[in-house]
Amino acid sequence: MTIKTATNDHDILKCWEVMHALRPHLEANKFLLLIKEMQTEGYCLAFIEENNQAVAAVGFRYLQFLFNGKHIYIDDLSTLPEARGKGYGAALLDHVLEIATQKGYIQVTLDSGYQRHDAHRLYLNKGFKLGSHHFVKVL
Repeated sequence: MTIKTATNDHDILKCWEVMHALRPHLEANKFLLLIKEMQTEGYCLAFIEENNQAVAAVGFRYLQFLFNGKHIYIDDLSTLPEARGKGYGAALLDHVLEIATQKGYIQVTLDSGYQRHDAHRLYLNKGFKLGSHHFVKVL
């Protein structure tokens, strides 16, 4: 299974459907520009494809905080519904964990919606622990 990094418009657009499956509020006509802007802020987008179309993708970034130092934060991890159960999500997680290990980071972090039980099972099986509550105030 080959994991590619989306570094050009064509590859970014391949990831539209898989990201839209996770983030249905996104607009197709703004997706490319949004990802390109996020890439200038350190966002990386990696994907697995079948038949020249992404079927799973992970978006992540390198961060540093006082409380946990340098780490990778996973923004997005998604697999198309028809491609689930093939190990793509696990492979993408392993990819990010390997990058973090190579960089000498000691943590990979993510937030996950409380209703995403299948995703939680994957994270727990990969050794992730519930480490905090994430609070949001909409303005």
